[in-house]
Amino acid sequence: MVGEKKWLPYVLLIPWIIGFAVFKAYPFVNSFILSLYEKINPFEQRFAGLGNYLRLFNSDDFFGEPFLNSLKVTAVYVFFTVPAVLTVSLLIAYVLSKKIKGVGIFRTAFYVPTVLGANVAIVLLWRELFQQNGLVNQGLSLLGIDAINWFGTSAGAMTAIIGLRVWQFGSTMLIFLAALKNVPETLYEAATIDGASKLKQFQVITIPMITPVILFNGVMRLVEMFQVFTGPKLITNGGPLQSTRMINMLIYEVAFENRNFNMGSAMSWILFLIIMVFTVLIFRSSKYWVHYSD
Repeated sequence: MVGEKKWLPYVLLIPWIIGFAVFKAYPFVNSFILSLYEKINPFEQRFAGLGNYLRLFNSDDFFGEPFLNSLKVTAVYVFFTVPAVLTVSLLIAYVLSKKIKGVGIFRTAFYVPTVLGANVAIVLLWRELFQQNGLVNQGLSLLGIDAINWFGTSAGAMTAIIGLRVWQFGSTMLIFLAALKNVPETLYEAATIDGASKLKQFQVITIPMITPVILFNGVMRLVEMFQVFTGPKLITNGGPLQSTRMINMLIYEVAFENRNFNMGSAMSWILFLIIMVFTVLIFRSSKYWVHYSD
């Protein structure tokens, strides 16, 4: 076409390019540069190479001990939370994919916690629910179970913050629901004729057909759980005895409360590498269990 403005799309991309360069690329590169320097005093730093990274993996170092502890705590959180979120959201999505009267209301009700969960007020309300005289313990007392000191034990505190994230399964559920709707009904009809039970159909038809979506949700939730901050910070603040001090909380404390951006940047890069390694491993393993329809 004569006079076509081929340059126009590139001009329209300029605001995004500027935003990406200023708020993404520059901080990304600068944080790595900062991680290679050691803070001497508030106004001076010197080149340390990989010294900061080596310190973080030294359990006797001032920063190493809390960092290694936060890695362990975060690993426990991710190990329990990701499978729990995927399982709960898939089962609820499977039920809601059926023709149930008023199913739209149930879908909305199950999605609402995802919208509210990021709200600080909801997080604080969740903390109150697990207090010694909170609604959770009151409910347990009706069942004849003694009150649990949720925030006085490591297991109880971890359970409380895991419960908050599992409660926010709505977005994952909606993605699973869309995938379940795309499974051909003819497969279920053929399986029913062959005498397969509902459980068997779920195992041999539903799960294999939605494995690409399971892969997607698994990776997204994994990345998200490794970066958890708001819930643990406001509910337990890392306690008791640092048993819920996630790595993002430690990075925040070191970088912004203690003003040690060099060590905070080193921690951030280690977290980035850990997430990247796990993501690569999941994608590499997907060829053995993810099935794509032709």
